[in-house]
Amino acid sequence: MQTDEKPMIEIQGILVSLDLFSEFFCCDLATCKGCCCVEGDAGAPLDIDEIAEIEEAMEVVWDELTEEAKEVINNQGVAYADPSGELVTSIVNNRDCVFAQHSEDGTCYCVLDKAYREGRTSFQKPISCHLYPVRLSKVGDTIGVNYHKWSICKCGINLGQKLSLPLYQFLKEPLIRRFGEEWWNECDVAAKELKKAGYI
Repeated sequence: MQTDEKPMIEIQGILVSLDLFSEFFCCDLATCKGCCCVEGDAGAPLDIDEIAEIEEAMEVVWDELTEEAKEVINNQGVAYADPSGELVTSIVNNRDCVFAQHSEDGTCYCVLDKAYREGRTSFQKPISCHLYPVRLSKVGDTIGVNYHKWSICKCGINLGQKLSLPLYQFLKEPLIRRFGEEWWNECDVAAKELKKAGYI
């Protein structure tokens, strides 16, 4: 995995990589089967306040977790600190997120997100998962919004290019969830101006 940092613009104090406007992307779940929930060597990054919300949601989704996931959560909780000290979701066998489950066709899905979309909980899923393939980082005293490229998401790039869907438009829902609708609208205006000026 790698993060390719490109020139950035500032929108309401948030630094945004031009990749969000110039790159095309759309998750192709039918092809990748949700492998981002099971690949990698650490869980998904968490904000400290998300842990309490996840723990509250456990009352609803507990019976939908795998037995291995239940054992991990019973032993260490829903989160742990990775080697860099960052809080991340707990994982099973150094691989699968504890909230990952598989449908009959082998597609991986998040039990937290499923419960939210069915109206059974108020917490959707970690914002880092919702925003992927965008990752947030600290740039001095502000937040940086970067495109995180991972080889397993190649099919998402291909589908995005086929649909001519810019990354920031694909991520409209989670970006609004994190930064607000006014902020996203400014992104939309910025994208149009950048394209008109020939920057993207």
